[in-house]
Amino acid sequence: MDPTQQLAVILPMLTNIVGRIEPAQLDAPTACATFTVRGVLDHMMGGAAAFAPAFRGTEPDANGPPAPPPTDVHPAARFRAAMADLLDAVQSPGALTRIVNAPFGEVPGEVFARFVAFDGLIHGWDLASATGQPYNPPDELVAEIDAFARQALAPEMRDGDTFAAETDAPSDAGPMARLVAFSGRRL
Repeated sequence: MDPTQQLAVILPMLTNIVGRIEPAQLDAPTACATFTVRGVLDHMMGGAAAFAPAFRGTEPDANGPPAPPPTDVHPAARFRAAMADLLDAVQSPGALTRIVNAPFGEVPGEVFARFVAFDGLIHGWDLASATGQPYNPPDELVAEIDAFARQALAPEMRDGDTFAAETDAPSDAGPMARLVAFSGRRL
């Protein structure tokens, strides 16, 4: 499964989760160390605004990403639009072969798209867990992203901010729980 196929599954799942978040849950803590639910959403929308132009081979908007909405506005519509734009960008001609300036250096678009899929899958778990929603991505998708993450996640990326040290998953944990523990989240 190439990363565009992975994101074509993950991004709609995320959008559905976000659409079911109650306004009172936006300030709830998540397993992502420094982010509330709203913080995860802002992080993902900011990333989408920054990375969509990179996948298209264009410059980001000179004004930067749009400002987050006031805290009394639910971000579901903005999130849906940002994820649709990101998916469109990843699927654009040349996106996977273009060199992308990622937060950790320059990499081919295909590699960075796989990181985006990994990030989205984990943040989906963060959001679903924090808001009491089910989260059941297909095991095949999880296995592919897990194999990529275990090969690509360099020790220096485990700075406690981007990724924490791997945690222990329960012995009966499923594929998603094992990947979440690998990412540094506590179950």
